[in-house]
Amino acid sequence: MKFLRVNLTNQKVVWEDCQEIYQGLGGRALTSIVVSNEVPAPSDALGIDNKLVFAPGYFAGTTLVNTSRLSVGAKSPLTGGIKESNVGGTVAFSLARLGIAAIVVEGKAPEGRWFLIHIDKTGVASLDSADDLKTLRTYACVEKTQKRYGQDTSVTCIGPAGEMQLLSASIQSTDLDGRPCRAAGRGGLGAVMGGKGLKALVVSTRGKVPPEIVKQDEFKAAAKAYAQAVLADEFSGELLPKFGSAVLVEPINAAGAFPTNNARMGQFTGAEKISGETMAATIEARGGKTTHKGCSQCVINCSNEYVTESGDYVTSSLEYETIWAMGGMIGNDDLDAIARLDFLCDDIGIDTINTGNALAVAFDAGYAEFGDSAAAIRLVEEVATGTDMGTLIGNGPAAVGKHFKHDRVPTVKNQGMAAYDPRPLQGMAVTYATSPMGMDHTAGWVVDKNLEAFGGTVDGRKPDGQVELSRNTQIHMAAVDTVGICDFAQSGLAGEQGMGTVYTMMGAKLGKDFSGDDWTKLGIRVIKAELEFNRRAGFTNADDRLPAMFYNEPLPPYNVVVQVSDEDMDSTFDF
Repeated sequence: MKFLRVNLTNQKVVWEDCQEIYQGLGGRALTSIVVSNEVPAPSDALGIDNKLVFAPGYFAGTTLVNTSRLSVGAKSPLTGGIKESNVGGTVAFSLARLGIAAIVVEGKAPEGRWFLIHIDKTGVASLDSADDLKTLRTYACVEKTQKRYGQDTSVTCIGPAGEMQLLSASIQSTDLDGRPCRAAGRGGLGAVMGGKGLKALVVSTRGKVPPEIVKQDEFKAAAKAYAQAVLADEFSGELLPKFGSAVLVEPINAAGAFPTNNARMGQFTGAEKISGETMAATIEARGGKTTHKGCSQCVINCSNEYVTESGDYVTSSLEYETIWAMGGMIGNDDLDAIARLDFLCDDIGIDTINTGNALAVAFDAGYAEFGDSAAAIRLVEEVATGTDMGTLIGNGPAAVGKHFKHDRVPTVKNQGMAAYDPRPLQGMAVTYATSPMGMDHTAGWVVDKNLEAFGGTVDGRKPDGQVELSRNTQIHMAAVDTVGICDFAQSGLAGEQGMGTVYTMMGAKLGKDFSGDDWTKLGIRVIKAELEFNRRAGFTNADDRLPAMFYNEPLPPYNVVVQVSDEDMDSTFDF
């Protein structure tokens, strides 16, 4: 596996052998360790010294299902710390099948110039002019790019938000249908890409380089067992293909953990109108697709295609986090409006979660009424046109709160919360506060362990045991994001062989024994690199705190507040 280094300052493209310190790593481990090793932590995230790293998961390109996950890493202009953002689609598989462990983008293009990285099916890489793609939204960018390079390409690009270097700017990647509807959304890494003058990464989907696996038979047997476990699981084998991740709307709302009206309430009266069940029924009635394959190697097919009443395409895939961010968080129960907002965010290139938070803070400050979907759509459109209000929304909830002098801003390290209120889910309070990534749910999703309805054994409304639970999950997820297994395919761990199949596959690929202790050490190594970067960037324990609203405002209907102490928060990563 090779590193590809691309310097925008002098337009040089150089191949390197993977250094020994990066051997056996992929995904988040590569992005975070490269960034920690090579980026000056105090540097300007939008300046010449920052580096943008694209790294497919360690298992990408193999026979293992649901491993088309790409990690994108850099210093975040939103949080000011290290960031890994994760995206599916086709790009990770395509890069891995070309023998690429990572692409490291360095430097900064001359003022006014735009470039794209093109890698053809033989692995020849070039830095080509993208001046003709400037200002294009992502759907138009993909269409024009694929006319130039062919349909058998994976396109990862930014839209106007990234070009304007807005702090919520995402990096959009194409699915199996060639639509840029998969987002590396969190942390504003689209702004880093835009700051460097890189409009797109275009990769052939026809690479033939076999992945490096020392013990092929052992790997294939374990991969087969893992796939069988994923398909046998009720959640990934039945519920996700039928309802997608939106299946979570009703149970999270019932638990009083569905942040509503800028997290003033934990239940949304309009939840049934935007639930996974309602979405599926709507899609079916209109002739859309409730079950859709969006990512390479996927066997779950949790994606969907949402269409208008006349059957015209709107967006893919309408997911739980977006339904919440553009729904309950802003008091909106219009599913069609939510779908429209999802498409606009993908097309403009902004994170739906951070943008939904920004809208919620603006509405809470009195700019519009909660539930005003027309105002939400107008504001998101203004992000692309660069109006003062659109720029404010595009820079995220912290910027909006500062502008309106409004103190109810649900962020940690300037990044907006996800669709799980931490007051009835105290384990999520720990993850939100302590993750090096900011208020990030995927860094340590412990919702299932906090709710009895999900089989959890820890009382989500109490602080007991939550630090240990979050710590262990964050370590585990750092390793999961390193190998590139889709979160939803973790159901394969519930099978008879459980984590043993993952250890077997790691050992078979590495050619040496790999144990549960090795898995834990891998996760800790990643988190330590991230924490060390943040420390050098100036972060202290004071940055690992939730906003006052979560400690001081009891959340209806169960009227709970976050009870995990600062001292316990600070003990999370006492490795």
